[in-house]
Amino acid sequence: MTRFVLRRLAQLPLLLLAVYTLAFALAWAVPGSPFDDAEGRRPSREAQAAMRAQYRLDDPAGFYLDYLGRASGVSWAMGRSDRPFDLGPSLRHPDRSVNEIIADGFPISMTIGILAMLIALAVGTTAGLVGALRPGSAADAATQLVAVFGISVPVFVTGSVLLIVFAARLHLVPVGGWEGLRSAALPALALSLPPAAYIARLMRSSMLEQMSADYMRTARAKGLGRRDAAMRHALRNAFLPVLSYLGPATAFAVTGSFVVEKVFAVPGIGQHFVDAVLAKDITLLLGVVLVLSTAVILLNLAVDVAYAWVDPRIQSGRA
Repeated sequence: MTRFVLRRLAQLPLLLLAVYTLAFALAWAVPGSPFDDAEGRRPSREAQAAMRAQYRLDDPAGFYLDYLGRASGVSWAMGRSDRPFDLGPSLRHPDRSVNEIIADGFPISMTIGILAMLIALAVGTTAGLVGALRPGSAADAATQLVAVFGISVPVFVTGSVLLIVFAARLHLVPVGGWEGLRSAALPALALSLPPAAYIARLMRSSMLEQMSADYMRTARAKGLGRRDAAMRHALRNAFLPVLSYLGPATAFAVTGSFVVEKVFAVPGIGQHFVDAVLAKDITLLLGVVLVLSTAVILLNLAVDVAYAWVDPRIQSGRA
């Protein structure tokens, strides 16, 4: 297991380099300028020329290598930068660095994403178990109906409904901004519905498959009831497909909550990413992409380790 983790971590720099190169090429090709403003205000030509020269905005190759050196820590190791992993200044917010913006926004997105996955895991697993233990019942039909609803309805629709009902009408939570867990409740609930629906369907189908396996018939023949046999023997094996789904689902919940953050006006990293794309703030855009890519890779690695822990056959190569 240790060798597997070290091998995956050794691949991290190469993966990030590929992501950075692709993101840089796409960001540079997008038309527009960070000096444009929605209200029509622009710096003077002299100021623009100075900023282009300072940030090498007219030299793609120079910008690519300079930003890569500062972001990777190479420039700091060579004494050319004041700090390691320097993501540079924001072109649209010259008084703030990209590191400061990400440091403020990433914990908010992480809180919403993790809370959403905890809700999805609890609701989805419970619904899937209910449907599998009582197939064809009214409870099974209700859980499947809720799962279809969660998959079909867009997040911005459920988010808007939750915002109107619980924030604007009932005043139970803030309408916008960030006040800790009170502000995270509705965004996390809206973000949790699609993964909860997928987990419920995966859990139900996987549990039904395990319930018809030979070892389950043996357990029932020894006198165990259907529910006891399912919880003692089938649940762990049935959870493996759910665990496989948790990797990309958690990565999406933590890093892909752009729509939810916009709906609830939450100052997370997703909202900064959208603003950076619209304003072509290339330094902020690349910084957010690198941080999100690192989070996705590490979250998938954590799920792979958990998968091997749940199913020891994977460690021994017998799976």
